[in-house]
Amino acid sequence: MDINRDHARMMDKLHLLGFGDGGWGMSLLGAATLTLLLSLLGFALGALFGGLAAAGRLSKRRSARGLAEAYGIVFRGVPDLLTIYLFYYGGSVALTAIAHRMGSQDFIGLPTLATGILAIGIISGAYQSEVYRGAYLAVDPGQFDAAKALALSLSQMLCLVILPQLLRHAVAGLSNVWQLVLKDSALISVIGLVELMRQTQIGAGSTREPFLFYLAAAFLYFVIAGITGQAFRLAEARAFRGIRER
Repeated sequence: MDINRDHARMMDKLHLLGFGDGGWGMSLLGAATLTLLLSLLGFALGALFGGLAAAGRLSKRRSARGLAEAYGIVFRGVPDLLTIYLFYYGGSVALTAIAHRMGSQDFIGLPTLATGILAIGIISGAYQSEVYRGAYLAVDPGQFDAAKALALSLSQMLCLVILPQLLRHAVAGLSNVWQLVLKDSALISVIGLVELMRQTQIGAGSTREPFLFYLAAAFLYFVIAGITGQAFRLAEARAFRGIRER
């Protein structure tokens, strides 16, 4: 009798994660998709910021090096959560002030998705800059001399010779930064974006089954991390194909 009761209770709990009536499965899956989108766009934006910062660190201009170093020190040193708060509330205050000058008296908050992408992009860019800088320095200096000997233009040298080798050396480090981005995406829930962590909190509060929902969220994060991690491993293997065997 107790066994049947426990079984029925367990089935009722699992039903909460289903895709039918009363189930939260579709909501969690949609939130996981948003988490992946947020992470991908933030990572891509971080690649832009990181590339610019790496170029600044490698520049012969002292001002460019100083700005790039300051960017890295600030956003690697300040807690990520604080950065997110500063961007969201600081941006909202600035936007509201502009609206007040135009006659509006309403508070205008920044779009949470755009703010999340920007915050993650700037944070991850600070880490990606070090990856790109290290990868650039790992390129054999002889490759530059060979490109010049072939009379390649600067753009040809970068696109055909340097960039492919730079990415080859960078892919392992970028994999680590991606894992950081994926975890940081959960912090965006504090500004109201209903990604996986926020949707999990809503489901846990509504059903009073926090352990079940957080366990489901952990599984979904594990799946996303596992699939994307495998993609990075395949990219690294492809990048070094025919090289490490020598």
